[in-house]
Amino acid sequence: MDRRAHEIDHRIVGDDMQCVEITLDPQETVIAEAGSLMMMDDGVQMQTIFGDGNGQEQSFMGKLWGAGKRVLTGESLFMTAYTNQSTGRRTAWFAAPYPGKILPMDLRDHGQRLICQKDSFLCAAKGVSVGIEFQRKLGTGLFGGEGFIMQKLEGDGQVYIHAGGTVVERQLAPGEVLKVDTGCLVAMTYGIDYDIQFVGGIKNTLFGGEGLFFVTLRGPGHVWLQSLPFSRLADTIVAAAPRAGGRRREEGSILGGLGGLLDGDN
Repeated sequence: MDRRAHEIDHRIVGDDMQCVEITLDPQETVIAEAGSLMMMDDGVQMQTIFGDGNGQEQSFMGKLWGAGKRVLTGESLFMTAYTNQSTGRRTAWFAAPYPGKILPMDLRDHGQRLICQKDSFLCAAKGVSVGIEFQRKLGTGLFGGEGFIMQKLEGDGQVYIHAGGTVVERQLAPGEVLKVDTGCLVAMTYGIDYDIQFVGGIKNTLFGGEGLFFVTLRGPGHVWLQSLPFSRLADTIVAAAPRAGGRRREEGSILGGLGGLLDGDN
């Protein structure tokens, strides 16, 4: 069965700070979030597109609905399409925004639909629709924290998502339950039932350090998890930043503030 999406080739480069090289045949297109481009060959043309990026003919209201769903996930109304307008093969490169891994996935291997964390999508073949996964459960909608708004990737093309830190995959059997920190969930297949649950117990709430909620996943299906959510990385950077007045935090130094005096910081 022929694909409706463009058939793009790729090469993952790097280890902890990865980028992906997308090779485009003439007139092939890759779509990406704004700001993810690293470089591109001469002959590749950029175009801003309005909507969910699937490249199918739509009415204005259809495009507006697709764009509106993206806004709900915290993304821009627009996406960027990169099309090879030359007569030979050309490349476009896209970079991960923080340390982790880029995961190439063929949607045909996952029922032509994946649910992923709202900030994990990097790029995809033209023909893939990038929208929002509506969750009808009240608990998920109100209390999901960083994990309650999920993106839905639909189509029969290649997609590339980014996971922070190390990637762990789990195959859940029918009825098997996995409880995950909301930020550590990267992606899952469509058949998985998920909801947000409150972490009970006053000690857990006040002193647990893992947030007030976690996501409960019930199989069957496949799950991709990340060891370093961006929110956790950002919190660590903020905690290590210099305090007001330009004084830095001493990291385990036995000299403490005296170390700052010796190296001229105070």
